[in-house]
Amino acid sequence: MHGPWEHDWYMSHRWGRPPWQHRPPFARGDAWSEMWAEWWRGPAPRVDRGLVRYLVLDAVAQQPRHGYEIIQVIGERSGGAYKPSPGVVYPTLQMLEELGHARTVTKDDRKVYAITDKGRHDLEGHAVEVADFYEGNTEARWEDHADDVANLMKRVGHIMRLFKHTMRRGTVRASTSRKMYAILDEALKKLEELLRDDL
Repeated sequence: MHGPWEHDWYMSHRWGRPPWQHRPPFARGDAWSEMWAEWWRGPAPRVDRGLVRYLVLDAVAQQPRHGYEIIQVIGERSGGAYKPSPGVVYPTLQMLEELGHARTVTKDDRKVYAITDKGRHDLEGHAVEVADFYEGNTEARWEDHADDVANLMKRVGHIMRLFKHTMRRGTVRASTSRKMYAILDEALKKLEELLRDDL
């Protein structure tokens, strides 16, 4: 049995069609969509313990929350870019409690964490870092640009089909190859200049 990606890759070779023609582009909820999601947004951001501490404080500053709620809030506010694990959140909560920056209270028969005055004062001193983190991870969510990326990939697919059709016709003249190199080199140069700030 082939997985979704292996199946599409096999089909592309078997029938001479690029993989993205075998599924509706960016169909939500399937492995194909997830692959493009990861490709578009890149690796998850690295968050050091120092910043996690303030993300957690920020979450409980709004209202008392238990660990799972804190994980959900951070995930939602970061647009899904960062969702801390319980193994990160609970030790951080314990540390904040030991520092006197958070305290446990009971809400609906559950232990939740609330910020203290000392914790709020510490958070205020790092509010810019928290805001910068969330802003930086919600500016370009891939879902907001799905149609644009799909259209770009269609153009890439068209180039690949053009090359394949040309190669099937026989050997390309050396002069034609040199012109193709020049066109591609110029296109790559312009794309690199256009995307330099994002690379």
